[in-house]
Amino acid sequence: MWTEWTIATRFLREGRAQSTLILVGIGVGVAVIVFITALITGLQHNIVDRTLGTQSHIRLSPPDEVNRIVPLDGPATRMLLETRRAQRLRSINNWQQLRDVLDDFPQVTAVSPIISGPAFARRGEALQSVALVGIDPRRYQQILPVSEDIVAGAFRIGAGEAVIGKQLSIDLGASVGDKLRLETGQGGDSVVNVAGIFELGVRELDARYVYLDMSQAQSLLDLPGAATVIDLTVADIFKADTIATRIRRLTGQKVESWMETNAQLLNALRSQSMSTTMISVFVALSVALGIASVLSVSVVQRTREIGILRAIGITRAQMLRVFLIQGALFGLLGSLLGGISGVGLVVAFNNFGPRLFYIPVNPWLLVAATALATLTGVIAAAIPARRAARLDPVVAIRHV
Repeated sequence: MWTEWTIATRFLREGRAQSTLILVGIGVGVAVIVFITALITGLQHNIVDRTLGTQSHIRLSPPDEVNRIVPLDGPATRMLLETRRAQRLRSINNWQQLRDVLDDFPQVTAVSPIISGPAFARRGEALQSVALVGIDPRRYQQILPVSEDIVAGAFRIGAGEAVIGKQLSIDLGASVGDKLRLETGQGGDSVVNVAGIFELGVRELDARYVYLDMSQAQSLLDLPGAATVIDLTVADIFKADTIATRIRRLTGQKVESWMETNAQLLNALRSQSMSTTMISVFVALSVALGIASVLSVSVVQRTREIGILRAIGITRAQMLRVFLIQGALFGLLGSLLGGISGVGLVVAFNNFGPRLFYIPVNPWLLVAATALATLTGVIAAAIPARRAARLDPVVAIRHV
């Protein structure tokens, strides 16, 4: 093995100019793969984090109400024009038992019952449509840590106190300590004190959400002891769809995962991943062609040397390994150069870029890029290596 290694490194040193150029080319290709992959991965994580930062992974609610058609007696035909049934605000049947069952459900990390419904918030002459969200603060904080998004006051729920969104506070001209009157279509009417103001970063939520204690929201919505929604989080967000299906079959309730409600987002993420894969494939192909062309030229230029080496006892298998080692060295050294350059590009983006999001660098990405480039180098060297191994020593020595 040392003989093949010595010959391979000597060939590389003698063709220093060509070797340098191909190493730079491989380095650029690997740097592109590392940077683009890290960029797309960071962007996807940022989008998913922002999306799930304002919603649960899985939402359980009562099944939709449907019209019931009385069956006909005998051989008769019914001409029917059906209008979809209006959905009223309803409680989940036996939600306390469901909550306890879901607490022990595999891969479910947090469960929070909620009562939510429409209302109007009034302060003086200002009137805004809002969504009342009655919560158990301890459980809900495990789903959505609203206390971390408080910009004024404190996250304090209960005893006639509520927490509202920043945009809603602006629309109503309300600040911490002010009073709001909440009115619902079910006849509920209550005055609450604004204990805190939050900013989730989503205008629609910041302009509509009013967090209350569950019992107060139940009273306002005329649903005593009710819960209209159960929010859940899971350990693996990308298995939420599968877990939601299992929960739907178990409970018979309407269960939706974030993957269902954000189908277009998932399609966009898959398209991004596909484009990254295509870029990596084409870059790897260009690297392979570069290595193959350099080694093919090397075989032609060193035909006499190859013939002499074969004549003094180098076997075909050994000559084959010489060029395979060269291909592996090209891939390995070029990938190390490209990996360092790619990390440098990521650091530059994080420190000097627009800073819209942070790009993490996964060490396994560098390992995978190095392995890919090295393997590509060996595969690309296969054809020139076979050509060199098949040269007839006598013909090769006479080559001019």
